[in-house]
Amino acid sequence: MSITPESKTQTILRNPSFLRLWLGRIGISFAYQMEGVAVGWQMYALTNSTFYLGLVGLAQFLPMVALTLVVGQVVDRFDRRKILQVCTLIEATCVGALALGSNQGWLNAHLLLLIVAVIGASHAFEGPALQSLLPGIVPRELFPTAAAMSTSAMQTSSIIGPAIGGFLYTISASVVYSVSAGCFLLASVMVLLIRYDRTTVMKEPVNIKSIFAGIHFIWSKPIVLGAISLDLFAVLLGGATALLPVYAKDILHTGPMGLGLLRSGPAIGALLTSVYLARHPIRSQVGKIMFVAVIVFGIATILFGLSTSFILSLITLLILGGSDVISVVIRHTLVQLGTPDEMRGRVSAVNSLFIGTSNQLGEFESGITAAIFGVVPAVVIGGLGTIVIVFTWMRLFPSLKNADTIT
Repeated sequence: MSITPESKTQTILRNPSFLRLWLGRIGISFAYQMEGVAVGWQMYALTNSTFYLGLVGLAQFLPMVALTLVVGQVVDRFDRRKILQVCTLIEATCVGALALGSNQGWLNAHLLLLIVAVIGASHAFEGPALQSLLPGIVPRELFPTAAAMSTSAMQTSSIIGPAIGGFLYTISASVVYSVSAGCFLLASVMVLLIRYDRTTVMKEPVNIKSIFAGIHFIWSKPIVLGAISLDLFAVLLGGATALLPVYAKDILHTGPMGLGLLRSGPAIGALLTSVYLARHPIRSQVGKIMFVAVIVFGIATILFGLSTSFILSLITLLILGGSDVISVVIRHTLVQLGTPDEMRGRVSAVNSLFIGTSNQLGEFESGITAAIFGVVPAVVIGGLGTIVIVFTWMRLFPSLKNADTIT
């Protein structure tokens, strides 16, 4: 007897550890989204520079690159719940410092970048630990549904977070950062309550082979390599969201509230799509679906770049988020189900580097190209580049294009 999507969802929701992890991810995502609105708006207010907006992304990206190989070893050798707890406490402390600096007036652009870099270093450990926990909490056959539900949880908080963050910023930046710190602390409590029986812990000595095992594993799996590198280059070029403070202030002529709504746009589209995927998991032609989704992502980026209407811009961001989450769910499932538990930390660390590269380095790329070519040309060029990448990857990774099932 086959399990219906409804019964899969009900089974997962009856799992207390999954619920706690689910709530923890919501708290972390909520905190990041509010902090992101405040940091972006505050940096642009302090400097009036797209270059410095790009530096915010670079400050988060560089620690991730420097720590990737270390992160994999740590996540595979130690309790992943404790790693998450330490990370969320560090992040709460950093955001608390941003609140204090904003309130007392001593926070400047360079201190802001330094604190964001520390948060980026903590996030380098947090991401792989989060990714590696889920397969040990839910059965393999329920993982695609659990992955979609986890994505929908994060996207829900990504909708509420920027909107609330924009509203709170109208009161003061310190209020936004204080609420964000509280969310990190609540997430830490949820993680503490997770029951996770990890049966396999890496015991091999630290050597060159074990350090580079995650990279070697991904390189040996063309479908996995193609999926995560497609996401890397597509989002790297299509990082229009980094320039949202500029669009909100100078092109669409709206304030922090408008910026919060714009930042919520991709999350709303992603939420609607991920809720659908939780009930109707992708079962066939996953490769072709993934490529089409990224093409739609590129087209939506171009339309957003050309728009001067707030409503049209919001609609394009909805489409952008919906198409992106399809790629996220497919990639996450391919990577986690295809990786042995004792290697998930190292593989997830490399995967997180790809994700971080596409997001944080994409923000830096957008800031630099906007400073050189102008804001609108930079976004349009990025969208066109994304579409070019799709057709190139279809030729480079035919096994990914022809992949039929997600497992």
